[in-house]
Amino acid sequence: MQTPIPVTVLSGFLGAGKTTLLRHMLKAEHGLKIAVIENEFSDAGIDTQLLGDEPVQVMTLANGCVCCTIHTDLTKALYLLLERLDAEQIRFDRLVIECTGLADPAPVAQTFFIDEELRERYILDGIITLVDAAHADVHLTQTIAQAQVGFADRLLLSKTDLVEPQAVEALRERLSRINRRAAIRVVEHGHIDLAELLDVRGFNLNADLGGSLRPSLRPLLQAATPDRISSMVLRTHAPLDIDRISDFMNELLENHGKQLLRYKGVLNIAGESRRLVFQGVLKLYGFDWDTEWAEGEERESVMVFIADDLPEARIREGFERLGA
Repeated sequence: MQTPIPVTVLSGFLGAGKTTLLRHMLKAEHGLKIAVIENEFSDAGIDTQLLGDEPVQVMTLANGCVCCTIHTDLTKALYLLLERLDAEQIRFDRLVIECTGLADPAPVAQTFFIDEELRERYILDGIITLVDAAHADVHLTQTIAQAQVGFADRLLLSKTDLVEPQAVEALRERLSRINRRAAIRVVEHGHIDLAELLDVRGFNLNADLGGSLRPSLRPLLQAATPDRISSMVLRTHAPLDIDRISDFMNELLENHGKQLLRYKGVLNIAGESRRLVFQGVLKLYGFDWDTEWAEGEERESVMVFIADDLPEARIREGFERLGA
């Protein structure tokens, strides 16, 4: 059985430095064969060479990395890369997909859940969103920019050298209110340790709620003008009834599935020695049993939702009724 190819989705604000970061990823001394898919709406291409009128053009760079420019849907480009890989026409062991500055990352992420063959050949590793610190206040007036932050497993701040330290800290606070599970890092002119971008495992189904989640659960200052996209954290030490949890999630997805950008949970189920873990994107989600709770370990259930304008009070009331 073939090992799935890890996929990194690169999202972010217009002019935040996605192309500069891509150049760094392709030129860095990492020994990886990286394929990059970018579309014709990118603010700047990796290579300005005209490639003709074919719907999908693939070229191999000098270091063996692959650049794929698409003028059609993403699924066709993904299949074309696999065809050329299987025919040994190209080689790559990782894939990076650059979203345009105005793009919603949701359809890209969903592609790797919906198509069965693509799900077997690729594995979504993480969504990385670049945030332009110098123009964040303007960009974040747009719901799509907030959604890009909400979908992210990693948030990269660019242009921090152009703003005052207190403004950077205020931006960090705001981003944490929108997405409390994403680690925030600084990228300087496209340079950052690739370990921050690869093997993020943001879509792994396990009990790790994401490296910086628990530290980020500290109380956050209330915003004067709340953003539409925000994080909601539900917590309880009471053992939960699995049937009530199922009904709770089904109702939540039925009524608010399109508003739920990302969500993840680790649950203490009554009468069960193992953790129940789940996560999802919009209405697509998965769950499984994970490791056993250690003897004497605090059995706390935690659910984190990053969503667009949820009825928070009503959801909290429903969650409180899930005890066994």
